[in-house]
Parts: sequence; structure tokens; C-alpha cells
Amino acid sequence: MNSKLRSTFLFLVFVGLYLVVIANLFVIQIWQRDFFVNLGRKQYSVELISYPVRGQILDRYGQPVALNKESISAFILPRQIQNRVALVKFLNKYAPSAVGRLDRSAKKYFMYVGRRCSADFYNCAQSADLEDLKFMKEPSRFYPSDAMGQIIGITDIDNIGLFGLEQQYNNYLSGQLSKVLLEKEARSAKFYFKRELQKSGLLGKDLRLTIDSDLQYLVTEALSDSVTKLEAELGAVIVLDPKSGDILAMAGCPGFEPNAQGELDMNRVKPIALCDTYELGSVMKIFVALAAVSEGVVTADEIIDCENREATSIDGMHFTTVHANGKIPFSEVIVYSNNIGMVKVAKRLNEKLYDHYRKLGFGIKTGLNFAGEQSGYVSHPKRWSKRSIISLSFGYEITANLLQLARAFGVIANDGVLVQPRLILDQPSCPPERIYSSEPVRIIQNMLRDTVQHGTGVHAKIKGYDVIGKTGTARLVVNGGYSHTNQIYTFAGIVQKGNYSRVIITFIKNTKNYRTLYGANTAAPLFERVAELALIRDKVTCGTV
Repeated sequence: MNSKLRSTFLFLVFVGLYLVVIANLFVIQIWQRDFFVNLGRKQYSVELISYPVRGQILDRYGQPVALNKESISAFILPRQIQNRVALVKFLNKYAPSAVGRLDRSAKKYFMYVGRRCSADFYNCAQSADLEDLKFMKEPSRFYPSDAMGQIIGITDIDNIGLFGLEQQYNNYLSGQLSKVLLEKEARSAKFYFKRELQKSGLLGKDLRLTIDSDLQYLVTEALSDSVTKLEAELGAVIVLDPKSGDILAMAGCPGFEPNAQGELDMNRVKPIALCDTYELGSVMKIFVALAAVSEGVVTADEIIDCENREATSIDGMHFTTVHANGKIPFSEVIVYSNNIGMVKVAKRLNEKLYDHYRKLGFGIKTGLNFAGEQSGYVSHPKRWSKRSIISLSFGYEITANLLQLARAFGVIANDGVLVQPRLILDQPSCPPERIYSSEPVRIIQNMLRDTVQHGTGVHAKIKGYDVIGKTGTARLVVNGGYSHTNQIYTFAGIVQKGNYSRVIITFIKNTKNYRTLYGANTAAPLFERVAELALIRDKVTCGTV
């Protein structure tokens, strides 16, 4: 009897234990399955949100100017640290900023020690052989040419565009994010190589520019040499194909190194030709002349009395000119850049001058949608003072960026047709628009040709090629007044041979020897150098038709 009771008792005990095990398995495998699965994943894997491979940025010939590279990032799993003493000792020596973050992240599952780690840091970590310091590879950017930096911009630590085209076209280049589950490699506790795709994204697309990266480099070098020799504050150059509107080069100096790590001088990262506007001075006279000839208020051979003096007053407003001229044809008013003659002709236009400036695109953005681009302004007739028409006749009370100036000069190169500039080769161009008839534009072309042959633009001449253009020297506003020591120098011109045509704008700001310098002996020689580089690059010889 006792034996049977003991057997029954033991049976019931084992059944009970079995039921406990079954119940426990039910809880673990079914009731709390998700909890334990997640716990296991947190111990052996990490979920990361990542973007697909970022699209490359290419120049017009398919040469990469922003491409991808793999960088190494270091991280730790704060909840799974095995040897805290050794880890903290290493971090104090090689990554001290991570120590404080580690203390604050004790309850977190993941913490970056550093991203885009240097080779030295990685080698030291490998030598230390720390079990708690993990590594993985992440995508980052590499920029082959510093000369492209102001146009392209850079990406941040997450490979997201910070400024320039990297920012403007970030969604296009980066595609859509993916969710990735990282697991340890079986042979290494440090590298997380196994990836399980949780959510598929969209691939980033390549972006192709109108820029010729080789020409951009050559132009940047020439600009840098000029800025250095003139001891100038800064300079800029644009090379534009007026027929297509393609921007072939857009250089600024000083620039910045897009691959360098550390703090950036934000004044150096913006493209000067787009983001700075100025009262450009005498270079704007050619558009006053175009308006006047087009409106029929003057002819090229009409004699204009420039009063043979360097200072005069009109309607009680005093102003000066650099060189005194007597009675000369209007074409020579342009050639010698005489302010007195320009004012007399501009007064015949009066408020119509505003309409022509606007028609040429001044005060209107170029349509590139580039972050930081300035539209400039043209003083509206309702806000004119008695002096406004005088100022507007030689490039004051109107501000513009250099690309707007290039766009307007494109009208002269295209016999009166306005073509909008573009920076992205694969984007459709805006339809060309005829805004002037050919006849007045060709009259202006002859004036500009004479300016280069024997006027203020003689230093822009290139033997064997048709060069037309106009100089500009202007004072800058400092502390509410026009400075005698702060000046800008501009040359806007066109180099032509047969069907070949390039609009080139050169610009220099604030030189040391300001007393003896003008657009004629600063920006004009730079134009000559840049035009020669473009002709050589495009293989346009003297015999080319």
C-alpha cells in the first residue's frame, strides 16, 4: 500500500514538474516569444537605418567630381562591456570626448565612438586588441578636386548634403533609406559584417553637371595666381557657353578643401559668382548703350559732348569721369568709358532704362535654385531720386551677381536672344527668348570690339581671335559711404572664332595697390588668360572655322 502511494506521489510530482516545464516553455516560446527574440537580437545584433549608395556627381564628360568611399566607424555596446577599465584607458588616450558620452550612455545598446576614423586611430585600436571596441564600414564622400568645392559642397557625418549641390539635390543623390540588421561575424567579435535587409530603399542617382572639371581646375589656378599677385581679398570667374547656357566653369578664390575635416570658414564655401552681388560700375554701360540704340534715342556715330573735363554737374548733380574727352561719337563714349557722355544719353531713356535692365534679367534670379543665390536689385523709378538716372547710367543703384552679368552678356553673344544658364546637364533647358533684334546688338558688338582693340579693354586682346568686352571699376560702400580704398574690378567679354563662342566674366575685389589699378589692368588680363585656357582646352586654333 505504502509502495503504491509512494509511486502515485512520485508520478504526480513528475507530472507537476513536467507541467511546470511545459508551462515555462509555453511562456518562453509562445507567450513571451517576442520579448526573448528581441532580447537575443539586442545582445548579438544591431538595427541601423542606412541610405543606399549615394549617387556620384559627374562633370559634363562623365568624370567623377564627387564619388563614394568606405570609411571606418568605431562603436561600442554599453550594456555588453566586458573590460571597462581597458576600454576607458584607451578612450582617454585616443578619443577622450567619448568617455563622457560612455558614462551618459550606460543604459543604451549602441554608441558611436567615432565616425570616419583616421587610419592612425584604427591601427592603434587594432594593436590594443580591445574586445569591447567594434568597427564597421560606412559610406562617405571623396572629392577629387578642391576647385569644385564651392559648387558641389560637402556631406555631413551621415553622408547627407550640407550645402552646394550635395544639399540642393540630396534626395535625388541619396535615394530612400533602408533598415539593416547587423550581426557579428562568426570569426570576429569586432566587425559586424552580416547584414539582413529589413526595409529596401531606392538607389541614389548620378548627377551630371555642365561643368568641365579640367577647365574648372585650370581657371581656378589662373584666378588664384591673379588674386595672389594683386594681393586681392577675393576673385571669381565664370565661363559660359552662350548658345546652350551651360556653365563650363565657375571658380572662386579663396576656396576650401572639401575633404578636410574640422571647422569650415563659411565665407569660403559659397560660390562668389552666385551668392555675392555688387554695384558693378562701368561694365553696365554697355546695357545702357544697348537700350539707347534699341530705343532709337542715339546712334553709334552721333556726336556727344563730353565737355573735355573730368568733372561736371548735370541738373545740379556733381559727378566725375576718369579721362576727359571732348566731342566724340557715342561709340567712343563706350570705348573710353566716359561717364559724362553716358549720363547725357541715359537721360534720354529716363525710366525706360529700368525696363531694359529688368528685361536683361537684372534683379531676377538665374533659375539655378542654388541655396544662397542673391537676386540683386534694380532701383525702381518710383524710388528714384534726382541722382538715380546718373547713377544707373554707369552701374550704380543696381546690384547683380556675376552669373546675371554673364547671362546678360549672352544676349549680346547670341544677337539678341536670351538663354537661361544651367548647371545640370541632364535637365531640360528653358526655351530661348529673343528680347532684342539683331541690328542694335551688332552695333553694340562693334562698340565692344573697338573697346578691346583700342579702348579700356586692350589687355584682353588675343591675337587671331575675335574678342569683345567691357571693363568695370566700382567703389564699394563702407560704413554708409562709397570708399576710395575698397573697389571691385570686372571684365565682361566674349571670345569668338567661327561658330565658337564663350562668355567670360572675371572679377577681382579689394587689391592692395588700389590707387593705380582699374578693371583694365586687373580683370582684363585675367580674362585674356582664362580665354586662352578655354581655347586650348576646346582645341580652337586660329584656323578653326
